[in-house]
Order: sequence, then C-alpha cells, then structure tokens
Amino acid sequence: MPDLETSFPIKRVLVLEDNFIIAMEAEDILRTLGVEHVDIATNAAQARGLLDEQAFDFALLDVNLGNETSFDFADLLTARMTPFGFVTGYGESAVFPAELRDRPRITKPFNEVSMGQLLQSVAAS
Repeated sequence: MPDLETSFPIKRVLVLEDNFIIAMEAEDILRTLGVEHVDIATNAAQARGLLDEQAFDFALLDVNLGNETSFDFADLLTARMTPFGFVTGYGESAVFPAELRDRPRITKPFNEVSMGQLLQSVAAS
C-alpha cells in the first residue's frame, strides 16, 4: 500500500456521495489510509456549503448524484485549486465534459487499493 503520509499528506477530505452506505465506506477507507477528518455531503449544494466553511486537501466526487452530477462542483474545486477525483458506478457511461475527462477516477465498488491508487494519481498530477 502506498505511504500516503509522505507522498500525499492529506488531513481533510470532502466526500460528495448521495448513497450514505457508500459514503461511510469511503470514509472508513480514507481513515485507514491515514486521513484524519472526512466530511460527507449528499448533494452539490451541501458540498458547496462545506467548501465555503473550510479548505480540503482532497475531494472524492460521485459522478451521478440522483438528479444532478458533480461536474459543476468539480469546476468550483478546480477554480479553488483543490485536488479531486471521481468515483463512478458499475457500468456507468457518464459523458465527462472535455475539461474533466482526464481527471482521475475509480469505479464502484472501490477498496483500499483502488482508493490509494486514486490518491496517488492525484498527487502525481
């Protein structure tokens, strides 16, 4: 497993995920990888509110959030220079906007290895 403490020193992560069970699983994995604090938002408006209150070292964005996507929020993160990556569901064929196509992403179900690889990918970019 990659040593995230030295290669990607993240302390605070925002998880934007509309499924509570998946969000809790992501939090558990991130904590296992050494993240100290995880905030969970279930929609983009809630995530914007959290982002206005504090800075994050990384954000994990589910692409499909029920009746919206996380793409507009990703644009906000880009403007604020906050690193982020996407998580997509099985078989999801989301069409990414051109400016987000090259962003790192993993598929559900994710695990400690794939999450660690995602964080390493973001750290390398």
